Amino acid sequence: MEHSSSEDSDISDSDIVEHREKTYAQLRAGKLKVKHGENAFRCPFCPGKKKQDYNLKDLLQHATGIGAAPKRSAKVKATHLGLAMFLEKDIASSLEKPLQIVANKPKTPNSEEEVFVWPWMGIVVNLQYELKGEEYSRECEERLRAQLSRFRPLQVAILGGDNDQTFCAIVKFAKDWSGLKDALAFEKHFVVEQHGKTDWNKINCRKDDLYGWLARSDDYNSPGTIGGHLRENGDLRSVGDLEREGLQETGKRVAHYARQIEVRNKHMRELEMKNNQNAMKLDRMMEEKDRLVEEHNEKIRKMQKAACQNSRKIIDENIRLYGELETRKKEIDRKCEQLEMFATKSNTDREKLDAAKEKNAKENRLLNLATLKQNEEYEKLLRLVKKQEHEKEDTLKKLYNLEMQLASKQKLELEIEQLRGKLEVMKHMGDADTSLKEKLDELRETLENKDEEMEAIDSLNQTLIIKERRTNDELEEAKKALTTSLPKMSGARALIGVRRMGELDQKAFLDACKEKIAEDDEEKLALLCSKWEDEIRQPEWHPFKVIQVNGEAKEIIKEDDDKLQALKAELGEKAHNVVVKALHEINEYNPSGRYPLPELWNFKDDQKAPMGEVAAYIVKQWKTYKRKHTYST
Repeated sequence: MEHSSSEDSDISDSDIVEHREKTYAQLRAGKLKVKHGENAFRCPFCPGKKKQDYNLKDLLQHATGIGAAPKRSAKVKATHLGLAMFLEKDIASSLEKPLQIVANKPKTPNSEEEVFVWPWMGIVVNLQYELKGEEYSRECEERLRAQLSRFRPLQVAILGGDNDQTFCAIVKFAKDWSGLKDALAFEKHFVVEQHGKTDWNKINCRKDDLYGWLARSDDYNSPGTIGGHLRENGDLRSVGDLEREGLQETGKRVAHYARQIEVRNKHMRELEMKNNQNAMKLDRMMEEKDRLVEEHNEKIRKMQKAACQNSRKIIDENIRLYGELETRKKEIDRKCEQLEMFATKSNTDREKLDAAKEKNAKENRLLNLATLKQNEEYEKLLRLVKKQEHEKEDTLKKLYNLEMQLASKQKLELEIEQLRGKLEVMKHMGDADTSLKEKLDELRETLENKDEEMEAIDSLNQTLIIKERRTNDELEEAKKALTTSLPKMSGARALIGVRRMGELDQKAFLDACKEKIAEDDEEKLALLCSKWEDEIRQPEWHPFKVIQVNGEAKEIIKEDDDKLQALKAELGEKAHNVVVKALHEINEYNPSGRYPLPELWNFKDDQKAPMGEVAAYIVKQWKTYKRKHTYST
């Protein structure tokens, strides 16, 4: 039944809910027909569409979609929302019935069903051989399993008594229906060959070949080795029992899946309902948005109209002011021309010349002040270097004297020990010889003189040691002063300067990385450089091992270190060598602190620069600078 023509007049958005309830009441009363067959449904509000018949799910989706469409009229949305409500509450609830799970009633076991040993097992008899140990028995089992491989046995076990030389084997098959198929094929093979159980029981017809059959209840209950093995490893089951157990398990699974399907259907219905509610909320929000947009557009139009009027006023005022400005400009130009006629060229040139002279004089004063300051700094540094040279020469002389005195001291100690030995010998010789007494007195006097000389030498030695330590401290202070001041005085290409030992050579490292990474990726190169500088300073990373070289312990790099191996694989051999060089330096100069230390360095020879060489270099630089400055002035 189609909707009447009296309802063709449109409605407002505020009447959608009321019209939806009215449409729902008409559908429930049967005034509008929806169902056209057992599983076929039609939309009573869309008679002209090409697709007429829907299933329940598709028709519900159709009604929900049109009810939420923002471009549809209010009446069309209300009627389709009423149809969606009718399909959900009435049609769906009447069609969706829970699955009825019929439990499989276990069948009463038939006494006539044949009973087998399960898992399926076959019996092979008439194995004639002597067992020679466990390894030989295992080899025979593998040989028999290979012989029966076409029946796909899982396991073969050979049985036999101590006094029985006729052995048998139990062949085990899979537990499923394919295992039963293989077991029946196994038994059929022996029956066709006339080597089945019946043939084995005929005593007069026995041959030397193998006999086999499928294990049944009589074998299971038989005494002896075979029956014991079957009872220990299997159970009696019929094919019907296994089939019924399989049906029960299948029924449980079907019931479980049916419950899951019912829960999911319920969840889907809830989601569809929420979706419909959200669609209605979205419609209301879209209507509110359209109203706000219209109000905003109206305000914009009014503001644009007012702005146009103000712009016109401003343009008119600017035109008037521009005219006045042009008039005044022409008047000013005329007065300027008159003033230029009265100005003299000579006065103007003189003022420019005076200003240039004053500027040059100011620059000369600043340059002279800078030169004097530089000369003072160089003179101070030269005096410091000369003082250090004199102190070094004095220290070397004192060290030489100290070594000579030490040798003299050692010689005196040797003479004293010899004299003491002679005294001990003379004491034991007695008073018989007066010449010996005289020699004894002489030796004692000599010993006393030697002891006095030793005390004097010890005192002088202590004095020299104190002076040496003081000189070393002064040298260290001078070295610190040079490492601080030399970088400020030397240029970028200086032959002698200060190098930070244990610091990563960034230029060499970046050049090595550019072979693996694009040059324009500066951010990645900077991150890599910063990363490996941090790694070198980590105290817990100590990639060194100790080896013996000519009887002395020496630390070398571990080539199998994980970080170094990863570095070589990622960035190459050159980057690896730069990091290894920095590790060697920091391990030599500051192994405990793990931070770079400054060192006077000869960049030309790439080695440590002694104090004398640094002093000579500074004096040479100072003389060169002084000579150039003298020529320039």
